[in-house]
Formats: sequence, structure tokens, C-alpha cells
Amino acid sequence: QVTLVESGGGLVQAGGSLRLSCSASGSIFSILNMGWYRQAPGKERELVASITPLGVTKYGDSVKGRFTISREKARNTVYLQMNSLKSEDTATYYCNARSEWGQGTQVTVYS
Repeated sequence: QVTLVESGGGLVQAGGSLRLSCSASGSIFSILNMGWYRQAPGKERELVASITPLGVTKYGDSVKGRFTISREKARNTVYLQMNSLKSEDTATYYCNARSEWGQGTQVTVYS
């Protein structure tokens, strides 16, 4: 079982940046595919980015070129660097590993 805790959300002006962190408990972090998802009010949850244990990444079309996912094995942590934020990036962001989800962290982008 893995427990995930997100942090780093907040209020940011359009064009700004934020970095989200997801800390994972357990010794199996190094073998897990990790992902960031987001859900805006009235919309379905969607994949933002994912990363394999070997560092292979995948991004949703709407964030390609702006967001970067990375992982730090020593800290059991996965990051989401978000640059050039837009109002449409406003959502609750969730960390995912297997069937486990974090509690979510709110990102609000204002114009």
C-alpha cells in the first residue's frame, strides 16, 4: 500500500509558475509509475503527466511544453513543475500511484 501526500498548490497569476510535490510512503516508490491528474469543477478527471520508474514521461496535450514531471528516488517524491500557467489550468491536482490517490491540492490561476 502507498500513501500519497500532495503539496505546493496555491493562487498564481496567469503566466506564473508553481511546483507541486507528491511524497509517497513505502519502499516500493522506485518501482511505481506515478501520475498527476487534475479535475476542474464540472469536468472529468484528466491525466496531466505521468512518469515511469525509468523516467519515461507522458503529458496531456494541453500541458505539453509547459509542465514537467520528475521524480526524486531518494526522497520518494514526484514533482510537477508548471510554467506559463493559464486560467484553464485551474483545478484540483491529484497524485496517483496504482489505485491510490492523494487528497489533492488546489491550483487557482487568475488573469
